[in-house]
Amino acid sequence: MTEKPHPPAAFTLLRPETEETAVIFASPHSGAYYPDSLKQRSVLNIRQLRSSEDAFVDRLLTCAPRYGASFIAAQYPRAWVDLNRSDDELDSALIAGLERSHPGPRVAAGLGVIPRVVSGGRAIYRGKIAQIEAETRLNHVWRPYHAALDDLLRQAHRRHGQAILIDVHSMPSEALDSLGARRPRIVLGDRYGASAVRSLVAQIESVFADEGLAVSRNNPFAGAYITQRYGRPRDNVHVVQIEIDRALYMDETLIEPSEEFEAFRALMERTIARICAIGAQPMRLAAE
Repeated sequence: MTEKPHPPAAFTLLRPETEETAVIFASPHSGAYYPDSLKQRSVLNIRQLRSSEDAFVDRLLTCAPRYGASFIAAQYPRAWVDLNRSDDELDSALIAGLERSHPGPRVAAGLGVIPRVVSGGRAIYRGKIAQIEAETRLNHVWRPYHAALDDLLRQAHRRHGQAILIDVHSMPSEALDSLGARRPRIVLGDRYGASAVRSLVAQIESVFADEGLAVSRNNPFAGAYITQRYGRPRDNVHVVQIEIDRALYMDETLIEPSEEFEAFRALMERTIARICAIGAQPMRLAAE
């Protein structure tokens, strides 16, 4: 009898030979391992399930160790466990036996740590899942990822006196349509200065602007759980969320790399090199 392949670990971690910068890159929503149990129980097809995935963002960031930075990427998709949510953002409309949901608006919208819907508000399941299944997902995916991320930040801070997390996501083009002429291609989120000092965000903004990309800050995405949990500028721990317009590198309908993918990956390598150089500066980024 052929054994079923063992499920992958929660994340992949690429580390440089020498930690030359305080910068860490992360991609919490690019995981593309969809467990059979999800595909079999979902009312959605795989392309619909993948609509919430930051597809190929991990492939844009794999060069980071060449410039002295670690890179951590989720292996499981956002539709299975959302790593950019707190582990207590649980949804009683999805999880059987849960007395009440977390009171936040994200859970009410079906976008808790175990999502009930994908993009467009499309329900993933016909009914509910067991509470023990939700806890198993958290134990296997959410908790190992965040333990590793927390450890990376502690190591960077201990080695460099500062830590800079660049948390990278992608945004569907339709999310930007309402902005009209002010439409950005890159959105930097720092929770309005709460997760990183403005001088750092300004430098990162300049890196993308120098590549000819329109950049906005905190509109329409200011950052969620990861920026809130880890960003502590007063302690010299900074988190900047980067949202990239998917139209720059992929076919959003087919969920495939576009003809522009390789050119954009080269652009991203240039930006990664410059951001790593910022984090290698010996001067501490004092809180503002």
